[in-house]
Amino acid sequence: MTTHRTDMSRLEGDTPAQRLLALLEVIAGKDQFFTLQGMVDETGLPKPTLHRMLQQLESSGMLQREADGRHYSKGSRLRRLAETLLLNDTIQGARHAVLTQLVDEVGESCNITALSGGEVLYLDRVETSAPLRFYLHPGSRVPVHCSASGKLFLAQMAPAQRRRLLDQMPLTAFTHNTLTDPEALEAEIETVRRQGYAFDDEEFLPGLLCIAVLAPNPDGASNTGLAIQAPVMRMNRDKALACLPALQKAAEAIANIHREALPDAAELASADR
Repeated sequence: MTTHRTDMSRLEGDTPAQRLLALLEVIAGKDQFFTLQGMVDETGLPKPTLHRMLQQLESSGMLQREADGRHYSKGSRLRRLAETLLLNDTIQGARHAVLTQLVDEVGESCNITALSGGEVLYLDRVETSAPLRFYLHPGSRVPVHCSASGKLFLAQMAPAQRRRLLDQMPLTAFTHNTLTDPEALEAEIETVRRQGYAFDDEEFLPGLLCIAVLAPNPDGASNTGLAIQAPVMRMNRDKALACLPALQKAAEAIANIHREALPDAAELASADR
């Protein structure tokens, strides 16, 4: 009998709480009851360790023991947590609606990104209905130096901060257009800073063109990028620039969603007391 083993990196963490959360993520993905021994076989963790972790989750209401005493299932508290998250996830829903409207307007795939270390993380994405498209799902990561959004994130950094980041990562050439020379990349970043928008002109994937802007943040640097992506056979730089007003309007709408979601000054003052 072949036993499926979970990627152990999912159960690693610097603290017991982090490891417990990692185990809960594995359990949340299950669609059937499970046993202690089954989890031992799947994760490779010592049986006493897993037994203690399952006891903690059971005592907190995150798990419950079935009638036979051997099988576990998701507890009422975990189910309530999932339901509450879905009911109150209005920010993500509102942002996704803006993204969907932008795709309808420009006819190409669009995404929302954030800077995570030296990579650009895809937070959300809506695909075009056109038959030819590139699939980059939420959770995908792209190196910062060859991403349109990444160049914008770099452009708002102080020069010393930017050098510190780029000095620690390889400027890998993914295509013939990837900027791998630090001076050429710095010149490109300066152009991006002046323009307020950036291109990825087949720098990460051959045949893919991208234009991006940042959602404005009047209080400082923005960590929200908004981008349009299309195959070069349907979009060139001129066509991408024609979409820029729609892209900027969507970015402003997302910025407004973020501002409305922030607590007001009275709430912050009350929390500090």
